[in-house]
Amino acid sequence: MIGAAKDVAVGAAVVNLLVAAWGGWLWYRVVDTGPAVWRAIRAGQAFIVLHAVLAGVLYLAGMDVQDELYVLYVGLPIAVSFVAEQLRALAAETVLDARGLENAAAVGELDPAGQRSVVLAIVRRELGVMAAGCAVAAFLLLRAAATL
Repeated sequence: MIGAAKDVAVGAAVVNLLVAAWGGWLWYRVVDTGPAVWRAIRAGQAFIVLHAVLAGVLYLAGMDVQDELYVLYVGLPIAVSFVAEQLRALAAETVLDARGLENAAAVGELDPAGQRSVVLAIVRRELGVMAAGCAVAAFLLLRAAATL
């Protein structure tokens, strides 16, 4: 049972680490992202949930955890992912405030280059937050695997 939990934790960590690297690279290059990176981020989150569900099932089935920190390392990646989503949701407001724009309607009044600049800044901030969240989750999942 412990082997299965460790394998899923490592697998989830690898997926999240790859997504973090990809998202970080796109963030660094300041390019417009396609939907594939966002699907990959969601896949990383799904692996986090899969790990937590498996750990819960194995715990209920009688898995004996030697280190109590494992329970913490199971829940923390979910919390990190949730916080990253909240910060992502604030990205647009932060960019608009920094540029002195009241709302999305004010962006529509800008010239096309200005609109594109604002949208790219918002997407870049969102991507940076989510990539960082995936990196932190990967670290925590590796710690979970190490405590088993």
